[in-house]
Amino acid sequence: MKKLSILSAIFGLAFVGAASAANITIYHSPHCPHCHHAREFISSTLIYEYPELQVTEVNVMEPANQEKFAAALKKCEFESGGVPVLVIGDKCEQGYADFMQDTLRQHIEIDLSDEQKAAAAANKKAMAEDAEKFKSEHADRTSAISEYSAAEQQAAQPEKKNNQGGTIWFWGLLIVLVAGLGYVLVRGDNKKK
Repeated sequence: MKKLSILSAIFGLAFVGAASAANITIYHSPHCPHCHHAREFISSTLIYEYPELQVTEVNVMEPANQEKFAAALKKCEFESGGVPVLVIGDKCEQGYADFMQDTLRQHIEIDLSDEQKAAAAANKKAMAEDAEKFKSEHADRTSAISEYSAAEQQAAQPEKKNNQGGTIWFWGLLIVLVAGLGYVLVRGDNKKK
């Protein structure tokens, strides 16, 4: 049983970092008033309440971004191409109104730890007491929002190095280490007998 616990811990460590913090991708149009309100809520409230939150904005009016938007609509099983579309982890919302704010928070909090949820509640309370002071003290949070551009991604593509070899080496080394640990544990049990 002890061997199983150790091996489980090793595999667990291998996948630490595979889970991502709360992230939002918002597909928007510059001419859409609901998109403007959704983006305003995210940039003036959510990024301050949730310090681990990362936001990617995708302008669907850019032709290069149409493929990414179509993939999001398919993933979310939305038949209309109305915006905004908010993708938060595995959850999707189409449209925006103020009554959706708590639903968006719930989507963000699904994968958060109890400590992260407590920090978010404390941040929300501090924002309610003095939003401007809190925002000025956490001005670095504005960097949590980035604009996605497929055209820029494609232009940068040739400059990227192929890291597939590094990934193969990582997993190969991990398998060898786990097998070696298993051998040592089994060998140790055999010596005791």
